[in-house]
Amino acid sequence: MKLTICLLMNPNWKNFLLSEQAIFENDADIVFSSPEHESKQRIYPIVHLGVLTVAGIDAAKFLQGQITCNINDITDIKSSLGAMCNPKGRAIITFLLVKSDDAFLMILPKELLASVKKRLQMYVLRSNVTLTDSSDELCLIGLTYGTAKPDQAPDFATSRQENIVVDLQNRCLVIAEADKAQILWLEQVKQGFKPESSAQWRYLDIISGIPWLAAETSEEFIPQMLNLDKLGGISFTKGCYTGQEIVARTHYLGKAKREMFLAECDALACPEPNSTIIDDSTDTEQSAGKVLYAQNGQNTCKMLVVLQVSDTNAYSLRLKNNNQDKITLLNV
Repeated sequence: MKLTICLLMNPNWKNFLLSEQAIFENDADIVFSSPEHESKQRIYPIVHLGVLTVAGIDAAKFLQGQITCNINDITDIKSSLGAMCNPKGRAIITFLLVKSDDAFLMILPKELLASVKKRLQMYVLRSNVTLTDSSDELCLIGLTYGTAKPDQAPDFATSRQENIVVDLQNRCLVIAEADKAQILWLEQVKQGFKPESSAQWRYLDIISGIPWLAAETSEEFIPQMLNLDKLGGISFTKGCYTGQEIVARTHYLGKAKREMFLAECDALACPEPNSTIIDDSTDTEQSAGKVLYAQNGQNTCKMLVVLQVSDTNAYSLRLKNNNQDKITLLNV
């Protein structure tokens, strides 16, 4: 998956990672050249995601009118996936929302952070709300404890001691200030965690079915097409928010005509977000769906795809204009 974003990173955190033999391949990929070992414990610097802080007396009320999840369900011990939609019910962004004291931290792709902040700012008006890009101040670290399993959905239980920790089943996401991030990193490495590339964290997000959006896929899908209802990211009882009418109508009329699936492909180069997928079982070249995002890992390319739902679950999928790149669904 090719990412081109402006890397906003705390210089002390970056210099620390360099001292730990990190190699910055581009603005979104950090790799390590350390030798392999048997431990399944891994630690990841996460640089493709950023943090948008929503603070102020009216922060909760403000967000409640803009997002699909219920802000009242977000607590110090519970985070949630969610989406912000346009008036047509299409997801502009998906995010992980975390409570931090009296503020909310919106974890989302950095490439969309500035545009989301600008759009939210339009709705602030006279509300006591501040929007701050905290990607320079707060560092994101991933930890894994074992082998990822497809369809092992995270529960997003959250704890806070020195840092904020969001549970993702067999792994967790840590949100930490730069100095605390360095301490945590050294402690975990000392305990046997091996530094791993940031791209592999994206691979694990795909395995877990977390539907991150890119510029190419923003405003393409309603939240149910991204399985956010199955992941607890949509409340159908919270009341109005932008795009709510479309989202609710889809829910009460039955399931969406398109859904998100985990898939794999033998392509050497992973397809770009929003790449077209063809279903040869229909004898037509019309689009059967789109690639949400993809990432190489463990000798294959894993991807999340949004497809038209088949009553028979019979698919013969490939990337458009490439008969060799067959796509296999893993969770039909």
